[in-house]
This record gives sequence, structure tokens and C-alpha cells, in this order.
Amino acid sequence: MATKRVTYKLYPTKAQADKMHYWRRLHKDLYNACLAHRKNEWKRNGKNITYFDQQNALPEFKEQWFEYKELGSHSLQATVKRVDFAFNRFFKIKSGYPKFKSSRHYKGWTYPCKAGWKALTNGKNGRLKISNLGVIKMRGQARDWGDPKTCTIMFKNGSWYASITVDCTPKRYQTDTVVIGLDFGVNAAIADSKGDFVHNPRFLKQAQEKIKTEAKKARRKRNPRRGVKASSRWRKAAKKIGKINSKVARQRHNWQHQVSVEIVSRNSLIGTEELNLKGMTKKAKKGSKRKRQKTGLNRSILDVGIGELKAMIKYKVTEAGGFYIEIPTRKVKPSQTCPKCYFQKKKTLSERIHKCEKCGFTCDRDTAAAMVIEDYVRGLERTSLSAELPSSTDCGSMKQLGVMKRSYTQVSAVRRTCVVHSNEKLG
Repeated sequence: MATKRVTYKLYPTKAQADKMHYWRRLHKDLYNACLAHRKNEWKRNGKNITYFDQQNALPEFKEQWFEYKELGSHSLQATVKRVDFAFNRFFKIKSGYPKFKSSRHYKGWTYPCKAGWKALTNGKNGRLKISNLGVIKMRGQARDWGDPKTCTIMFKNGSWYASITVDCTPKRYQTDTVVIGLDFGVNAAIADSKGDFVHNPRFLKQAQEKIKTEAKKARRKRNPRRGVKASSRWRKAAKKIGKINSKVARQRHNWQHQVSVEIVSRNSLIGTEELNLKGMTKKAKKGSKRKRQKTGLNRSILDVGIGELKAMIKYKVTEAGGFYIEIPTRKVKPSQTCPKCYFQKKKTLSERIHKCEKCGFTCDRDTAAAMVIEDYVRGLERTSLSAELPSSTDCGSMKQLGVMKRSYTQVSAVRRTCVVHSNEKLG
């Protein structure tokens, strides 16, 4: 059993759309109120407000602000949990202090369980029933359908979407045991150990001229002074830029699915290297003379979408009963190692051909790196490789909170029973 996410496009009526925008603003205000509550309590009293403190205050909050009653208690709890997620990210990975959200940047809300909504579909198109809102037509198709668990309503680029998570049993074509190494790059998106390459489509580069033209129009319509409200013409120009970027994202996402399916259908043991994408796409250091080159390199890396492509390959090969391995880059050094004699020598980014000084083996640099990855994976295969399912991360999700509540209730019940028995003995 696996949990998969399916996104449907919604087609609400005018009255439903107006009400959904109103609900979105209410959830945004609740998010900002919870953020301000945590921030002010820490500054004034040095008190750390937890998710459970704010969750327990929701019934009293709804008595004061009665318009929140029709939104549903579970969706309000999910919005409060978003604030907790933001602070957890800040404390764990230092991703930036949580900020207040505007209506334009707050996408929607979530139903963390089956309460408040129902998907009237068998996986292809259908309707979505939401409490206090009605039935909404939706369009889309799921590859695997099962038991719907959660639903997130989003407003993006002028359209409404429903993102539904489903517990299902995925079915995917399985192949014989074929080992392959993959090296991700910019010139070629993927180079494998067999000498084949996957072309980098460069969707963003193709749309760059259109984006520049629309951005220039938007700059002319925007008042440079701070505090001046943007005009409707600027909003229209900005909306055009958003549509172009959305189209680029859809093209890239579709291409990534096609490539990952093709790779998984022919290989059952796939090896890649660990990549620090966040470090690879950092801005150039202050005072650097190669800022433009670094910006262009970062744009090219992000245009491929290496992180998302690797994630797709991983979950698809796991569904097919195969294995996905990421080798330690700093230990193996695939780009600096000869796949024939394992002699290592540093290369600059401009050196695109691998030519070993020791054995004389010559081939493409990316292909050589993929061959080194394959050899390392074969070594692991010989040491009785076993599949490892991804372990759940303790991030405080709604499901994990439910488990914590149940365990706490069970422990409390046992303690109460022990206290009763002890009192009876003393009595």
C-alpha cells in the first residue's frame, strides 16, 4: 500500500468561487493570527506556544469569530499546523523566520481527514463535494486510485485545484534485473552508463524572450515609489508572466514523467550520486567577477529539475519492485575517477572529455561518471543488497499527531487504572 497524490482542476460556479475566495482569506487571517500569537508571547513573556496550545484555543476562537464555524474544525487545525511546520523548519534547517502571508501568496486550505469533503469519482474526472459549499465539477485522471485520505484546495494562476492523497496499490511494469548508473548534468540532462544521453529540452530558455518582453511591460506600468498600490494594468502584465512560467513548469513536469517512466521500464537497479542541489544553486559570492556566469549556471540546473526528476525515478522504480541507490559523491568521486583503472584526477567544468593518464581510456566525461556509479552499485549488489523502504520523518504531521494522541490516551488510561487499584488497596 502506498500514498499517492492526484491533482484535479476544479470548475466552481461564480457563487462557489466567491465563497472559496472568502474562505481562503479567512484561513490566511487565522494563519497570521497564530503566527502573531507565537511571536508576541515569546517577545513579551518568553513563553513558547505549541501547536496543541493553539489547537485547544480554536473552540473559544470560533465563539468570538462565528464566521469560522462553517469552515470545519479539521481544516482550521490544519491551518494552525502550517504555522507549526513553518517554525519547525526554521529551528531545524534554518530556512528563515516565518512571515505573515498576504491573500495573493496564500494558496488555500487543507482537509487532513475525510471530514468536510468527499470525492465523487473513480479516478477519472468526477465531482468534489465540500460541506457548506456544494458539489464542484472537477477534471483529471489518476493512474492508481484507492481510498481518498486528505484534500487540499488551491488557487493558482486564476484557477482552482484539488490535490487529493489516495492510499492505493500501485501497479507498474517490472523488468529483469538490469543495473544502470545515471549522471545528471546541464549539457545533457542524463547520461547513463551505456553511453546514451537524454536531451535537455531547456523549456525556460525557450520561453526566456517572452518572459523578458512581458517583464519589461510590467516594469513600465509599476510605480517605483514604495507604498503605492499597483495598477490594474500592472496586475494584468504580471499575470501574463505567471502564465508563461506555469506553462514552463507543466512542460518540465510532463517531460520528467516521460523520462522517468522510460528509465524505470528498462532497468530495475538504478544508481545515482548524492547531490547538494541547494549548495550547487547558491548565488555567487559578494564581490565575485563571475556573477552572470553563476546565475546562468543556476538557471540551467534548475531548468532540468534534477531533484524532482530523481524523486520520480525513485518512487517509480520502487513501485516496480526495483531498487534505487544514491552513492556518496565525496567518497566515490565519480567525475574524477576512471571507470577502467580507478585512477583519480581532478577536472575542471570545461573538461567535457575523460582521458585517463594511466590507462588511456577515453570517453565522455558524464558517461565515465555514470560507469563509475554502476560499478559501485554492482559492488553493493554482490554484498546481498536488500530493499529499504523510505522511513517516515518525524516532522509532526497530522497523522503523527494522531498517533501521539492515541498513545497519550492509552498511557493516561493505564495510569488512571493503576491509581484506582492503588486507592482500593489503601482503602
